[in-house]
Amino acid sequence: MGLYEMSYMQLSQKFYDAFKLCGSPAMARKLHCQLILSGLDASLFLLNNLLHMYSNCGLVDDAFHVFREISHANVFTWNTMLHALVGSGRMREAENLFDEMPLRVRDSISWTTMISGYCQDGLPAHSIRTFMSMLRDRDSNNQIQNYDPFNYTCTMKACGCLASTSLALQLHAHVIKLHFGTQTCIQNSLVDMYIKCRSIGLAEAVFHDIESPSLFCWNSMIYGYSQLYGPYEALNVFIRMPERDHVSWNTMISMFSQHGLGVRCLGMFVEMCNVGLRPNFMTYGSVLSACASISDLEWGTHLHARILRMEHRLDAFLGSGLIDMYAKCRCLGLARRVFDNLGERNQISWTCMIAGVAQFGLGEDALALFNQMRQASVVLDDFTLATVLGVCSSQNYAATGELLHGYTIKSGMDSSVPVGNAIITLYAKCGDTEKASLAFRLLPLRDTISWTAMITALSQNGDIGRARECFNMMPGRNVVTWNSMLSTYIQHGFSEEGVKLYVLMRSQEVRPDWITFATSIRACADLAVIKLGTQVVSHAIKFGLSSDVSVANSIVTMYSRCGQIKEAQKVFDLIHVKNLISWNAIMAAFAQNGFGKKVIEAFEDMLRTECKPDHISYVAILSGCSHMGLVVEGKHYFDTMTQVFGISPTNEHFACMVDLLGRAGLLDQAKNLIDGMPFKPNATVWSALLGACRIHHDSRLAETAAKQLMELNAEDSGGYVLLANIYAETGELENVADMRMLMKTKGIRKSPGCSWIEVNNRVHVFSVDDTSHPQIKEIYMKLEEMMKKIEDTGRYVSVATSAHRSQKYHSEKLAFAFGLLSLPSWKPIHVMKNLRVCNDCHLVIKLLSLVTSRELIMRDGYRFHHFKDGFCSCGDYW
Repeated sequence: MGLYEMSYMQLSQKFYDAFKLCGSPAMARKLHCQLILSGLDASLFLLNNLLHMYSNCGLVDDAFHVFREISHANVFTWNTMLHALVGSGRMREAENLFDEMPLRVRDSISWTTMISGYCQDGLPAHSIRTFMSMLRDRDSNNQIQNYDPFNYTCTMKACGCLASTSLALQLHAHVIKLHFGTQTCIQNSLVDMYIKCRSIGLAEAVFHDIESPSLFCWNSMIYGYSQLYGPYEALNVFIRMPERDHVSWNTMISMFSQHGLGVRCLGMFVEMCNVGLRPNFMTYGSVLSACASISDLEWGTHLHARILRMEHRLDAFLGSGLIDMYAKCRCLGLARRVFDNLGERNQISWTCMIAGVAQFGLGEDALALFNQMRQASVVLDDFTLATVLGVCSSQNYAATGELLHGYTIKSGMDSSVPVGNAIITLYAKCGDTEKASLAFRLLPLRDTISWTAMITALSQNGDIGRARECFNMMPGRNVVTWNSMLSTYIQHGFSEEGVKLYVLMRSQEVRPDWITFATSIRACADLAVIKLGTQVVSHAIKFGLSSDVSVANSIVTMYSRCGQIKEAQKVFDLIHVKNLISWNAIMAAFAQNGFGKKVIEAFEDMLRTECKPDHISYVAILSGCSHMGLVVEGKHYFDTMTQVFGISPTNEHFACMVDLLGRAGLLDQAKNLIDGMPFKPNATVWSALLGACRIHHDSRLAETAAKQLMELNAEDSGGYVLLANIYAETGELENVADMRMLMKTKGIRKSPGCSWIEVNNRVHVFSVDDTSHPQIKEIYMKLEEMMKKIEDTGRYVSVATSAHRSQKYHSEKLAFAFGLLSLPSWKPIHVMKNLRVCNDCHLVIKLLSLVTSRELIMRDGYRFHHFKDGFCSCGDYW
């Protein structure tokens, strides 16, 4: 039967079937010609399908031309054209067409098309406005019965993009009013919306009210928990799931990878394969990233082989993942081989290769690769330029970086946020804060990274005030920014400001992460404020982050610097996987608190775990030996440092050895060690020798050490005072007077000694012969009472000299007397002092612990002293 012999119905069906199957632009136009020749081009049904065919073939202009020729368009005509424009990303034209559409014609599909179109085009606020217009239109026409749940699902998606909890609650209330709340699509959208608004509690409430949550809901909850509470909370949800799909597994694998938990990520990957699910490109991408993060070359090569076996070819995505993995596993040759063998290279592959080469410090090679990329006519994207700008972030390539900055301006890419951030970082690392600041000001859009980069630039330049001003001006701060400002304070010695910032952060209900706690606890350690430190530790426990190894390491340090060595050891023992920093923290804790033998035990235990020591480890072990007078052991460890582990000694190590030999009375050996140093000794080394000279009353060698110390640090009073004290103790009073005159002539003042104690949430500070404290009379009376008891023991012989007339009322004695007055008898008394404790005070406090049966703990300018039952943890060797 010929085309023209068919009935109207048969011909219409024929055209309808042909339109539906057509996928070729040329064929689409031929069918349109045939429709015109058949005389059926007046059929609205066929014209609507013709529009649909044209839009499916990407011929939106042809479709629009047909649309304009239709004189009797119905709602299907308008909606088909709207859908075509929205689907091709032409939202401005779709908006104009929608505005032209008669109000009486618009139906639920029209509104949904526009709402979802705006959201897909990255304009969620437009989606919300369109939804509000729909509500006004329907309310004015009493069309409540015509509400469509899909309008709400699209609007909820837009609301999630805006992260507006208040709007989310209004939408939720509206769907309940319209009795949509039990529909699966609404339940899914509500859970997803609340999670994207970071309102996990509201998402949980909806989720728990669903009788049989869909797989989509379960997957949304996994994602939500991972984003807000971390991967382990998400894992708890994952375990409870009645069924799992690729999305479930990939979400968990991705989350473990993103949180740096490479081993857990690999474990999840193995489990996924064991249950019979085949990994896809997203799975492989996450697992390769995990291998890169933990530098596991063995697993990485296994995955490479598996991908080749299962996928038979490497696309640009997987190839990029392999390049990144091999580069981070320090196998640049293998990374280059993968890159060279890729059949197709995109911007990501080139960027990964450039970043990999730069990682090895091969800046010239990285820039050469960038030039090859440009010659290969690969389109440069934001991240490629940001990576190459990162290569130029050093003085060696500052000029190249400026040229590249010029290129970004010429190409119009300087307005890109990633590129702008890289430019700020470039100038900051090159030490040009003003150019970094200018780049920041000229950036039209700034994200959190932009602000954080600027804060970091200012802090690197030591401009803490401007860094804080920048922080205060930020329109929206996340935990990364807070952590950046916290770190700035701590790194520059403003620990008190850091603690205040942490308190402010908590008051503004910013959810801290492990970096927040590790940094804040370190601030408490620097200040030795145990009460606040304990509160921060409690917060870390509450948020489930106290077991993080970095946080736990900070807690060990905080407790040890507050003299609570037992608590420090308890935390250390609970660390499941101890790293080098963990071992160094506990060794430093034992050394500071005078437990030299425990330092040695910890050091040997560390070696048994095959954890390789570093220079900090050896500072701790040598300090421990010094505090206990373990000369033979100290020499042994000093030798093994270089001979076994190849660690070159620094001034710190030599200072420890000089201190060890000097305290043991081996002053000649200590001086010979200094003379044989391969570099110039610093002030710490000479101070160690000078301190040893005072212990053994060697004023002649002390003069040599003091002279060197004064030349290195002419304005510091320490050397002058120590030498004057040595002269005083050896009875050379004329030399004492000369030293004092010299200090007066040079305008050098002795650092005033002070001690402080925390009582009832307040720090009380005392100085020698203090008269300013409101309870000073009671304190002196208490001290005199305790001195009488000490003298009655028969073990006290005053070591005061004419040069130390005020030893009777040194600041630490007053602080301990105040502690005895103010603290309950069961509580240990903790006192901090800024200078080294003198012999007389050390003896008095030691005997005070005997007559009061109290544990007394003092941190002086050098170490901790734990006094109990008339003995000190230092064994009188300090």
